[in-house]
Amino acid sequence: MTAPRPAPVRPRYGRIGAASASLVVTLVAALGGLGMLPSAAGTPERAAVSLTADHLGRTPTSAESDRRTPTPAGGSEARAGAAEAALPASSGHGRRVVFSESRQRVWLVDRGDEVLRTYPVSGSRADNLDPGTYEVWSRSEDALGIDGSTMRWFVRFAHGEKAAIGFHDIPLLDGEREQTVAQLGTPQSHGCIRQRTPDAKALWDFAPLGTTVVVVN
Repeated sequence: MTAPRPAPVRPRYGRIGAASASLVVTLVAALGGLGMLPSAAGTPERAAVSLTADHLGRTPTSAESDRRTPTPAGGSEARAGAAEAALPASSGHGRRVVFSESRQRVWLVDRGDEVLRTYPVSGSRADNLDPGTYEVWSRSEDALGIDGSTMRWFVRFAHGEKAAIGFHDIPLLDGEREQTVAQLGTPQSHGCIRQRTPDAKALWDFAPLGTTVVVVN
């Protein structure tokens, strides 16, 4: 009877691979801490993530991906929008309506110079309104345009060559709007300042006779 042969020892590749990867990670972290790694490798933390995931041939986790992906600066569009909506510096003081011809925007401002509402509008395609300070002198809930169009919430504050100039909603001609809401923010009118219906109603409620209107470039 012979003695049993010992079972062959099989190399444990999984453990060897994990130990090797751990050793590499430790070495990289140590070199990174001493500033001996090239700058392209990034920080020691990012290098370690790369080795523990990519080097081992698996897909990085979401947490690892977040650490490896630079966060975009962002916010530029929001900042641009905020700047566009900011009340013009040279627009007077106190309770008033402000209209900017270059920005095609209106602001309703209270006595404390706080903006209560601001929105895009469509002013004149022609240069028929000079910058300056005006006063509301006439109002009509319903009005008729020089081209036969109809409009609502007309608040007049200036005089043009052929007709009064004021704020109102987008006119209707033969039952159709003369422009789209999407076109607000660009000059589209014959002389007045066109607004969305809710904005026209808000200005109507805000601006009784005698209300100051400031027009700026």
